[in-house]
Amino acid sequence: MNVLVPALRRLGIAVLTVVLASLFVFLAVQALPGDVAQQLLGQNATPEAVQQLRATLGLDENVWLRYLQWLAGAAHGDFGTSLVSGEPVAPTLLTAFRNSMLIALPAMLVGVTLSLALGVLAGVRRGRATDRVVSTVSLLVMSVPEFMVATVLVLLFAIGLPVFPAVVLRGSDATVAALLPTVWLPIVVLTLAMAAYILRTARSSTIDVMTSEFVTTAELKGLTMRRVVWKHALPSALLPTLNVIALNVAWLLGGVVVVENVFNYPGMGKLMLESVSNRDLPTIEAIALLSALVYVVCNLAADLVALALDPKLRTRQRRTRTRPVRSTRKAHA
Repeated sequence: MNVLVPALRRLGIAVLTVVLASLFVFLAVQALPGDVAQQLLGQNATPEAVQQLRATLGLDENVWLRYLQWLAGAAHGDFGTSLVSGEPVAPTLLTAFRNSMLIALPAMLVGVTLSLALGVLAGVRRGRATDRVVSTVSLLVMSVPEFMVATVLVLLFAIGLPVFPAVVLRGSDATVAALLPTVWLPIVVLTLAMAAYILRTARSSTIDVMTSEFVTTAELKGLTMRRVVWKHALPSALLPTLNVIALNVAWLLGGVVVVENVFNYPGMGKLMLESVSNRDLPTIEAIALLSALVYVVCNLAADLVALALDPKLRTRQRRTRTRPVRSTRKAHA
């Protein structure tokens, strides 16, 4: 019961955040300069044809009415029709999201596990050779942009040693089996990109925890270093790292524009670039809304995990609800 109330409160905040994000996305897309109907028909189109297309697309209706209709459709999985292909947006969006999952999920599993292990190891061995090597490599990876890492990997493993294909030659119609030989280089780039930030946070958090009083007390009781780290230090060191993990996971699941563009990978990032270039408003709105939903879900999961791991949060929530209100009475002479 102590966990249920704050969990429901965070869930309500998450739902409100998604609704506000959908409103911002819709209004921002509608505020883009230029006339969509004019761009679709070309500069030589007559005003009558432009006006007829605007009426067909519903662009001449009230903006708030269009937002409510779009939000109601999005809640049922209907994001409208693409202005470029004339097909429903949802199947194309789901295919791109599936393709992004092929490179995001392995990168997430390997990156989070590897970064947490190396971060805790570097924090426990602070100032030693292991810490210096891990910290130097992580800083180097953080300093190099993703497109540079991708370019180097292509030069090494696609041109120098032709082990993997350099780019994806198939488009959005590519099957999972056709994409499997091409996912390895993007997975390596994404793993390196996300692991460096999580590693640095885990290292700093571990150093703070290892110098705390309860860890010192556990060591004085004669507990082994492995038991002190795994049973006492690691749960506390993980809490500050959860938000960083959530942001990096959302960054992966939302589609990585740079990496997918370098490898010509048909994921969410590539679809977003094509939609912006073609001014396909329904597809842009759907991608932005799905990305916002991914970020909110990842942060909600991080909050719930932190709430389950840290009993202080539950105690603080309970004290906040039951704290009595002090009455201030003026003394009468």
